[in-house]
Amino acid sequence: MNNLVEKVKKFEPPKEKKFLHTLFDGFFTFLFTPNTVTKGPGVHVRDRMDLKRTMVMVVIALQLCYLFGTYNIGHQHFVALGQHTAFLEAVHLKIVYGLIQILPIFVVTHVVGLGIEFFYAAKKGHPIEEGFLVSGALIPLIMPPDIPLWILTLAIAFAVILGKEAFGGTGMNVVNIALLARVFVFFAYPTTISGDQCWVSGIEYSGAQAVGEMYGWAHHAFDWLFNGLGMSTFGEGGRAVADGFTGATPLALATQGWENVTAHYSPMQMFWGAIPGSIGETSKPLIIIGALMLAITGVASWRIMVSCLFGAAFMAIVFNLWGFDSYMDIPWYFHFYIGSFWFAMAFMATDPVTASSTNTGKWIYGFGIGALGIIIRVMNLAYPEGWMLAILFMNVFAPLIDHYVLQANINRRMKRVKQVAG
Repeated sequence: MNNLVEKVKKFEPPKEKKFLHTLFDGFFTFLFTPNTVTKGPGVHVRDRMDLKRTMVMVVIALQLCYLFGTYNIGHQHFVALGQHTAFLEAVHLKIVYGLIQILPIFVVTHVVGLGIEFFYAAKKGHPIEEGFLVSGALIPLIMPPDIPLWILTLAIAFAVILGKEAFGGTGMNVVNIALLARVFVFFAYPTTISGDQCWVSGIEYSGAQAVGEMYGWAHHAFDWLFNGLGMSTFGEGGRAVADGFTGATPLALATQGWENVTAHYSPMQMFWGAIPGSIGETSKPLIIIGALMLAITGVASWRIMVSCLFGAAFMAIVFNLWGFDSYMDIPWYFHFYIGSFWFAMAFMATDPVTASSTNTGKWIYGFGIGALGIIIRVMNLAYPEGWMLAILFMNVFAPLIDHYVLQANINRRMKRVKQVAG
């Protein structure tokens, strides 16, 4: 490996050629740096964990969400058409359909985001940082499967330039970059990320009428293979949408009462994630596996996760006891079956750059996100999913929380010093 590193380094452009040098440095760092680990007994620090390895751990933890989200895109599409409605029926079609939808989103996200990072690194003359690895992995998972790519491009440019580079780059941003991209879409183009018509891919709406869109060349390119294997193809079936089809998510249905939710989806469907929604936010068990991985490895704070859970449960119980049923009258524990709480808790709230850094502050920060998210969800009919706004709000207050935690600690120590001196 060391010999290969030395051979590759010979091709490094001079620093005077800023763009080429930055481009080479970025790829070299991604492939080869760091190429050492701590060895031998007798050392105090026993790892070489750096920013890249930390970011890669988060990306690995997201892979189950990618796998399930890709398959669920195809499953929801065919359920809407009344075809292959069993979850494990026509697996090949659902996987291919999901890949055709998610790959352009993934590619555009990274080309735009990394392109901006490369540009700013070259202009400033510093190495490319790995911060966008996680943001680039998160953004596709929190978008609807039919998001227009030009809107996605604008959202990523807005988030990276104004939310990150304007504050100094990786590690300097005040709010979560992935959530900033989502909030841009929500406020600038609300119909593409809210309502009942954006969560199931491949359905055209004309007023109250809904029909399946025509399959493109990419879909039919696989038909010759499936035909040869005697498998079902995209060319089979019509474009008519199944009777009783609704593109509404359980969260949207919950605004009309829990009975309305269970009329369309079972609790197990909601728990396992075979429901419409953002690409990677539906399967709770797979998200929990990723959360446990991050907590056990120490990449994400378990204090924030647990306090988020307590905050959400506490506020949901308060609303149940209060009898506040104007918008969302559901048992408190079913709040954890609907919406994107688990994804927000595991991968958004725990962002080490924008979260509180003190241990006490993490408890306050997480509890605030959980409680505030439920308040927004229950009391705001226009926006029943409150985690995006709750996390961004607490991102802004995280430095203030840490300031008062540290100040309280300083005051306690000063009192002890005065008592000893006295």
